[in-house]
Amino acid sequence: MLDGKTLRNKLVGSDNERAVSPVIGVILMVAITVILAAVIATLVMDFGENVDGPGVNAGVSVSGDGTDTVTVSVSDLGNSDGVAIVDSSGSVIETLTSTGASTSYSTSGSYSSGDSFTVQAYKGSVSSGSGIDTQAQENSVVGEFTLQ
Repeated sequence: MLDGKTLRNKLVGSDNERAVSPVIGVILMVAITVILAAVIATLVMDFGENVDGPGVNAGVSVSGDGTDTVTVSVSDLGNSDGVAIVDSSGSVIETLTSTGASTSYSTSGSYSSGDSFTVQAYKGSVSSGSGIDTQAQENSVVGEFTLQ
């Protein structure tokens, strides 16, 4: 016949047979709960996502890249104040400040075959003739093209 103590020792084990003491077990369970709560809170509250913000963006299309005539069109200003066409030296050639605006460049004008340009979205105030990095509060390249 089995008494309660013998049955408990068979199911639970004696003090010498336990893998982890009850105190350490409780500490581990609390630690795991705290870590799990922190992970869930981070996901629910979106901590850590885009800490510096998404940056400047705009929707542009560049058609004719690698030909003698290239057209740049603004389809969406996004969060920018405008889009600047910048030459290889970093100087602003032209700015487009409205959705639907477009401009064209060709080798028949004042540009030559091999001239490269970047299309940059910017925040702030930008004018032609000066460097975009010294004028814009923030800028990012959203396109590029080369005349042939």
